[in-house]
Amino acid sequence: MNTFNPEIWAAVPFHFWSAVFFIFGTMVGSFLNVCIHRMPLGESIVSPPSHCPHCNYAIPFYLNIPLVTWVYLRGQCANCKAPISVRYFLVELLTGIVFLATWLAFGHTSTLLALAYCLILAGFIAATFIDIAHIIIPDEITLGGTAAGFLCSLAVPMLHGTTERAVSLRLSMLGIAIGGGTIYAIVRLGKLLFGRQKFALDPNSRLIFTESALVLPATEIAYEDIFYRKSDKITIAATEVEMIDRCYRNVTVRLSQTELQVGDDIFQPEAVPHLEVVTSELVVPREAMGLGDVKFMAAIGAFVGGAGVIFALMFSAVIGSIVGVGAILIGRKEWSSRIPYGPYIALAATIWIFLPGIYQAEWRNYLMVFPQMFFGRPPG
Repeated sequence: MNTFNPEIWAAVPFHFWSAVFFIFGTMVGSFLNVCIHRMPLGESIVSPPSHCPHCNYAIPFYLNIPLVTWVYLRGQCANCKAPISVRYFLVELLTGIVFLATWLAFGHTSTLLALAYCLILAGFIAATFIDIAHIIIPDEITLGGTAAGFLCSLAVPMLHGTTERAVSLRLSMLGIAIGGGTIYAIVRLGKLLFGRQKFALDPNSRLIFTESALVLPATEIAYEDIFYRKSDKITIAATEVEMIDRCYRNVTVRLSQTELQVGDDIFQPEAVPHLEVVTSELVVPREAMGLGDVKFMAAIGAFVGGAGVIFALMFSAVIGSIVGVGAILIGRKEWSSRIPYGPYIALAATIWIFLPGIYQAEWRNYLMVFPQMFFGRPPG
């Protein structure tokens, strides 16, 4: 730990380290771009090395300089001239700014504390961009973040406003339990109360199941908007069912990702090339939050403890409501659309991290019951 001795760091001008944190942040942002692109596809983030996804051109080190390369190449591949999304530049810039802000906020207190917060904020950036694009938060970020938060709490007790490692670990574990447990309870309650959506159809409406969507008389619903989990099912009380080689009358049809049940007969969905159903009512699963959000909140709790995770939960709901209703009002979303919740959790948790200690203390006191035992003190 001598490397992080405040006297050693103080021997160099403070804002020299400000520049270092910004540059280091852009480098981390370059790595986050790899994670954002590859993790949802199930690809390795290590191998192969950076390459153009269009022509597989291996990018040399001198064309892999954060911020500079994108501007120099004008957002194009050096080999095939295919466009490179501006997201790559924005993620690098955002990560650099976030790391700089973290150093300015916590560098005077503790270098290790600043680095620990940089770690979780980098996770927030990756989770946000992945969740917006794919409506998922990979386990590498959520479960990996939970483990990282627990280990950081051991190495940097100041995360939980204490110098005692045992106290810090206890508060981290409580944060994991409160974060993951609370969101899981919300998910289960929401599934119980709002977990199904009924579509009242005209009598004898014909539904067609294609390879990618369920086609209703007036609209179609993509399967990816229906099946969030393997246990989710479409349920239909059908008066007629037509398949290529057989027909049914007055049976219940249940379809999940892995199984099609028509009456007492069970099929593999991919083995049924054609399916039409006549019915007057359709029930599809609906879910406001997923298990990825549960694990994401547990990871946040590992870093910020119980008080921070409750703050993130409550204020993410406020932020999500404002953004979601606003998007609906301007026509960008429909009421039935699934909106990624991870970015709102990440933003609310970021606000907590940078919230001045006096306001964090007031929040802990607001929670009332044994505030220090369960919710710790503000870092620093």
